[in-house]
Order: sequence, then C-alpha cells, then structure tokens
Amino acid sequence: MDFLQWRMNRQDPTEHSVVSAPLNAHPVARLIRDEIRQRGGWMRFERFMELALYTPGLGYYSSGRRVLGHMPQDGSDFVTAPELTPLFGQTLATQVIEALEATGTDEVWEFGAGSGALAIQLLGTLGDRLQRYTIVDLSGTLRDRQHHALVKALPEMAHKVVWADSLPDQLQGVVVGNEVLDAMPVHLLTWTGDHWMERGVGLASEADEAVFVWADQPAPPGARAPTERPDNEFVPGTVVETHGQAEAFIATLAQRMTRGAAFFIDYGFPEGEYYHPQRTGGTLMCHQGHRSDPDPLVNVGEKDITTHVNFTGIALSGQENGWEVLGYTTQGRFLSNCGLLAQLGDGGGTSAADFKTRAAAQMLIAEHEMGELFKVIGFVKDPWFEAIGFSQGDRTHTL
Repeated sequence: MDFLQWRMNRQDPTEHSVVSAPLNAHPVARLIRDEIRQRGGWMRFERFMELALYTPGLGYYSSGRRVLGHMPQDGSDFVTAPELTPLFGQTLATQVIEALEATGTDEVWEFGAGSGALAIQLLGTLGDRLQRYTIVDLSGTLRDRQHHALVKALPEMAHKVVWADSLPDQLQGVVVGNEVLDAMPVHLLTWTGDHWMERGVGLASEADEAVFVWADQPAPPGARAPTERPDNEFVPGTVVETHGQAEAFIATLAQRMTRGAAFFIDYGFPEGEYYHPQRTGGTLMCHQGHRSDPDPLVNVGEKDITTHVNFTGIALSGQENGWEVLGYTTQGRFLSNCGLLAQLGDGGGTSAADFKTRAAAQMLIAEHEMGELFKVIGFVKDPWFEAIGFSQGDRTHTL
C-alpha cells in the first residue's frame, strides 16, 4: 500500500556479518537477490521484509497460498484468534457496537481480514446496526476467499461487504485490525557498544551458490532505539526493531478519520518493556508449518516474518495525528470486560463441542496463552466515550 511506505536513502555497505543462509529457489528470493545486486550489494531489512511478504503474486501474503489454519497438515503456518473460535469476534462486537453508537457511525473498516473469519463473526453479531463493512486488502486471491466464505456463512449480509485497496481521503466508522501491525516491515538496528549500526541483508557466495547474509552498516544520523534509555545501558550486540511503517499507517488513519474509533489487537509491549536492555535479541520471528524460528533469511517467501508491536510508538503516532487513546490493556482483560465469560454461559455442557469451545476461550484469555502477550489499544476521534473494553485493567499509564 502506498500509504504504508517508509523509505530511507541507501548507503554503501561497510561491514558484513558471518551469519548466512542459502538462497532458496523461491521466485521472490531470486527477485530479492537481483535487487540487492542492483543496490550495490546491500538492502535495508525493511525492504527485504516488504518484498518477502508482499511482492504481488510472489510474496508470502500475496502468492495465494493458505497461511491460516489449525494444523500443519492443512498446509497452514499459524492460527489467529478468529480461527480459534467465533467467540472472539462475537465478543469484540460488543465493543464495536458501543463505538458505532457513541460516534454516530454505521461502517466498519477491517484491515488484514485474512480468511474472512472475523468479518463473518462481526457481521453476524452486528446485523442491521451496520450499513457497510469495508475490507482493505490488496490480495485478489484473499478477496475471492473472503467473498466465498461470507456468501456461504451469511448470504443475507454479504451485500454489505465491499473491498478497497487504498484509503479514501476521509473515512468515518470503526476500524478493526487483528494481527495487522506485527506484519508491517521494520528497520533493524544493532548496538556495537560504541554506536548504532543498521542491520540489512547482503549476498555472499558459498560453494558456488548465492546466500543471504546479515550485513551491518553505519546507521543514519540520529537513528537509535526509540527509547529514553541511554545507549550505554544496552549490551553490545543488542538488536532492536523500529516500526516506521506501522507508525506511518496509524498516522494516515488518524489524519483521514473524521469521526469514529479504532481498535488494534496484537502481540507486543509498551516502550519500556520492548526496549529493555535484557531483550538483547529483539522480537523478530518467523512462522512456518506451525513452528517458529528466528531466521528470516531462509525459506524466503515460504514463511511469515513478524515482530512484536511497540505500543508506545503506536499510541504516540495516533495522538500526534488527531486521535485520543481510549485505552490499552491485555486481550484477556479486554475480552473479559466485553463479556466473553457471559457468552460461555454456565459452562455446564459436556459435549465434545462444549469442551472445545471452553478450551478455545481459555486460550484467548489465559495469561500463559494469548491473554497476556496480546494487547488491545483503542483510539477515538469525536466524541470521547468510556469504552467497555478498557473499563477494568486499563494500562494506558504504562505507555
């Protein structure tokens, strides 16, 4: 998306690491290799991640392959909350309904709709309260899958759904984004003990085969971990991410929203935890076949690349561009505030389906599952209201 782009001027490489990975035969890997050569042998990691995930027709998210599912046997790589249980979207709908009524709007905008599961859950619960449901998605394959799923599940509501590949100059309504911010490309910085270097990707030869290698060069003037901590608190070799694209995305939404609210659910931390000196390796992680690994330089185009979210940066970006923060809390607290446990009823059912539903709900709210690691941040523009999702356990003061 053009409104997500974040560019920095390329500089010539000056240093390479010894960590390397064989160049696999995936077409997007060859495309990246060729661009690295065209750039003089070095590419910012943000550009590498962007190409690996989003190159039209080739990238991980745009190639048409199935990425969401419950088991590796179905060809998927990971599962998100809406695929775990419809209780997620049905409970989130409580907050969406309140936000629609408080802001006097009647449209939902969803970013990163994936399989369409969350759209089905929200539409099925919101019903006639909603006039239009807009999904912002660049992938034609995903659009087709989403449309098919919506027509099959809610034939009477499917006419309310429209797709967009860019934002209008102005928008009103309630924005929702589940696991969207974590997939936006990031910059990598590493601390030498004396100064910050920018970590990118280069090429090397190994047994007559090109390999991707980590390559460091001096960071642009002023580039450092976006934290008030002094540099000397970081351990030499520390790697951190900065989230220019995610923050630019939030800024654009805030600027273009004339009335409404927004809720983003993702894994991450406030700045103080995100850039804690003990977190020496950053949060970069990959997912393939329902297994995680920290190396984005192998199997390029065949696995997800993700990082945790710096929610302090997200909050500041929203505030600086016209949004007010409604609240910030854990997913477990947010869903509990919105009535997840009430939706489960007395929990007395003994069928296999009942046990499965309760187990999925437990995954959503338990601290050792998704309940603590995942956070929810809410924003509003005209008028302010007390959001039910943050009525207890609000952690805005930690941002």
